[in-house]
Parts: sequence; structure tokens; C-alpha cells
Amino acid sequence: MPTNKNALLRYQILDRCFSNRHRKYTIEDLVDAVNEALYDMYGSEVSVRQIRDDIKYMRDRVSYDAPIEAIPFDGKRCYYRYTDPDFTIFNNELTVEEVTKLSSTINMLGRYRGGANRWLEEVISNLEFRFGIKTNREHIVSFEQNDQLRGLEFLSELIDSAINHQPLNLLYRTYNGKETTVVIHPYHVKQYNNRWFLFGLEQTPFGDRIANRPLDRIVKFSIANVPFIPNTTIDFTTYFDDVVGVSIPEDCVGKETVVLKFAPERFPYAVSKPIHHSQKILSEDDCILQIEVRPNKELESVIFSYFPHVEVLAPASLREEFKEKISKNLKKYTSMQKGCTDEQ
Repeated sequence: MPTNKNALLRYQILDRCFSNRHRKYTIEDLVDAVNEALYDMYGSEVSVRQIRDDIKYMRDRVSYDAPIEAIPFDGKRCYYRYTDPDFTIFNNELTVEEVTKLSSTINMLGRYRGGANRWLEEVISNLEFRFGIKTNREHIVSFEQNDQLRGLEFLSELIDSAINHQPLNLLYRTYNGKETTVVIHPYHVKQYNNRWFLFGLEQTPFGDRIANRPLDRIVKFSIANVPFIPNTTIDFTTYFDDVVGVSIPEDCVGKETVVLKFAPERFPYAVSKPIHHSQKILSEDDCILQIEVRPNKELESVIFSYFPHVEVLAPASLREEFKEKISKNLKKYTSMQKGCTDEQ
């Protein structure tokens, strides 16, 4: 048994690669996958020779007896995988406490079974089978979801495409009915306000850009026959930190200090349900809150949802914008009232 301190981690990464039926791992791909994990953990790397030795060791009957096959493709190259898709060198044994926590998690996820969530259905079923856990069919926890929302049937395939680095030819239809076909390199899928959004690098005649495509506007998509462009610039764990929702303003729109004054009866609710994670109380007596965000349309929608119990105090530009929109809306109601009076 090797005593190398990172040997177990190498075997875990290789085991995962050999089990992946969605991607073809060449020897170079295996080296890259292992080195990415090793560098993060230990700041070290291994060579092709080491990975070949690891494969030999994993194949050894005395060691793991792993059914690893090398399948030729693309001329002289070959890719590696398990002949048995269910094989793994790790038993994934859990403690009683871990199984209990996992059971609760599976029960919670079970709320999303069926319908368009085929990807989650597969995940839950695999967890149930592997750990011998069956979900509780009692309806104990509820989550907000819209089963009639268009595009949900694409969710699992889009997630797989992002995981497996598959560029897509995407046919997209705007709300006014205009259809456009684009090539997108999927990076991230996010849910907000009961809708799903696909983010990725989009190639257009006008240049490349990070696009945000709601799933309910996607008509169809297929695998694009172009090399995948990896994400090297955006950290999606922090990408949305300065906004409410999913709309990222242009670079010229910086972060603003937004100050809001609420009616006393509405203030406790606004405190208990923060508009943004930066929210802080400026004055409890005057019912004033502050957030630090880049203004976008989702922020506007959230603020309007509190009307008439909220006033925008700052910045002046945002206050003026709300003033103009309220004035225009008021004209619609006053003109309607006048029309009704005239008819009488």
C-alpha cells in the first residue's frame, strides 16, 4: 500500500473520473483533474508517470481490482473509465449520525421529486439506493416552486452541460417574440424569485460577453461543435454579492448606499426579511434602513413591493427615479378616474 500522503486523494479523484459517463478522460485529462485537487490541498503536482502507476495499482487484484478500461478514440488517443458504471473503490460508509442527517436532507429534497426536476430525481434515487434510505412521504416541509414555469424541463441538461464543459447552440426567444441563436459556454445556473437563469460566456458577432438567459425564454438547445472556453474570470460564489437578484449592471454602475424609510407598521417586517445581506438599521426610532448595492431592476421591484409604506431617501438619483415613476403611474389612475366621472 503506498504511503504517499496524497495517494488517497489521487485515488478519490481518479475514481470519480472513471465513474463519469458524461466525459471522456484521457491520460492528460486525468493528470489535470488530479493536479487541480492536489494544488488546492497541498500545493503540489504529479506527472503522467505517476498517474499511470496509480492506474496500475488500482487495477491490481490485491489492491482494488478496479475494472479500468482504456478505450481508443480520436486516432491514437484513448480515454479511461470503469467497465462497470456502478463500481467504486470507496464504500462511503457513514456514521449513524451522518446517516440521520442525510436522511433528513433527502426527505427535504424529496419535496422536489417528479415533474421537470429529473436531475434532482436521479440524485435522490441514487442516494436512497446507495445508503438504504427511503424518503418520508408525509408532507412536512414546503418550498415555493412553480411547476408550470417554462424551461424547467431543460434544467437537468443545462446543469450537466455546465459540469461537463459542453458548449451549446441555444435558441432564445425574447418577450416580444424575436428569436436569436447564440453559442454559449455554460458556467452557472441560479434560481431567483422562483425562476431559473443560465449564465455563461456568449459568443456573438459583436464580441464575447457574460450572458444571463432565463430558462423560460429558451426554446431549445443542442451541443455546439466548438472548443469549450473555460471560466477563468468570474467567481460565482461572490458574483452576485453587490446586487439584489440576478441582473448585473454595466461596469459603470457602481455600488451605492441606498437609504430607505419605512412606515412603523411595516418596519419590523423589513427588518426580519432583509432586502440584501448588507442591510443595517440606521435608526429604529425613525424606521430607517440602509443597504450597499449596485441598483438594478430587481432592487426596484423589491422596493416597489413595500409601497406605500416605504420612501427612498438616498441616493438622490434613485429617489428622483422613483418620484418620476410614481408620478407617471399616478397620472394613469387620475385620468381613469376622470374618464369614469365623465361617463356618469
